[in-house]
Amino acid sequence: MMKLFNFFTQEIAVDLGTANTLIIENGEVVVDEPSIVAIDRISKETIAVGSRAMQMHGKTHKDIITVRPLKDGVIADFDAAESMIQGMINMIGNKRNFFTNLKIVICIPSGITEVEKRAVFDSADNVDSKETYLIHEPMAAALGIGLDVEEPVGNMIIDIGGGTTEIAVIALSGIVTNESIRTAGDEFTNDIMDFMKRRHNLLIGERTAELIKINVGSALEHLNNPPPEFAVNGRDLLSGIPKQTMITYSEVALALDESISKIEEAVLRALEATPPELASDIYSKGIYLTGGGALLRGLDSRISNITKLPVHVADEPLKAVVKGTGIALQNTGKYTFLIDRRSI
Repeated sequence: MMKLFNFFTQEIAVDLGTANTLIIENGEVVVDEPSIVAIDRISKETIAVGSRAMQMHGKTHKDIITVRPLKDGVIADFDAAESMIQGMINMIGNKRNFFTNLKIVICIPSGITEVEKRAVFDSADNVDSKETYLIHEPMAAALGIGLDVEEPVGNMIIDIGGGTTEIAVIALSGIVTNESIRTAGDEFTNDIMDFMKRRHNLLIGERTAELIKINVGSALEHLNNPPPEFAVNGRDLLSGIPKQTMITYSEVALALDESISKIEEAVLRALEATPPELASDIYSKGIYLTGGGALLRGLDSRISNITKLPVHVADEPLKAVVKGTGIALQNTGKYTFLIDRRSI
């Protein structure tokens, strides 16, 4: 008997990040957008998602609000997160139809609670996912940089995202030791904003602080190849008039010092809790650094100095997690570390 309907399964891997959301389909990154939505306050309708919403951030009038649905790596605004996920899925070229089954693997922080896991599953259900899996960020990062996570060999991953820093020792398809702290890219941004207030009496927004982090961000006060000074525009706190000031990478390093120290302390705690045989593997192989924070100048050297271990920065640190999530998507029947609704 002929089949009346032909069901097509659309498979996507999602790195649902605090700062950026990336989606992989058929092995290629098809969406790479800021995790933000713009909403009409009156009608509650979503006006824009991703880059277009980011352009509005900090520049809206009373009838429009911009919302970042994720905080510290987890969903803080359920409705906005659902709208954002749906909007980004709609950005994928091939549009879904009534007979399309959606299969998703979503990346989550290793320190996430059961309630927070359910929030992610519920968001996936509301965008009509028929099959949803979760994967912890350190495991996804390890897969994304080409490590064999199934081998009886210890690998240490530090993934510094927007909301969380995930530090984990991985072996035999599992996380042996992990530290998940809510000090990461967003905290760096806040540090820079506070520093500009205290040191320069200059009020700046998140977008400007992010530009400072990208252009002159540093973990060390002395670099061999320092970036040039960066011009910063903002509002003078004393006069209330817009003004411009110059900032150096050394000043940014000073602003970020306390937050980076928290990451260093978490790395040392993870190493202290690592079994000796795995510690031996890490001594031989070093530490792998992924995530947007890995791009901070001098951070690898600073972590190497405190641990006395080699630190390797991934080739594409921003895409390591979503690449690993994509690999997991292709192997949902193989990888035992994937989480589905039945396992929570």
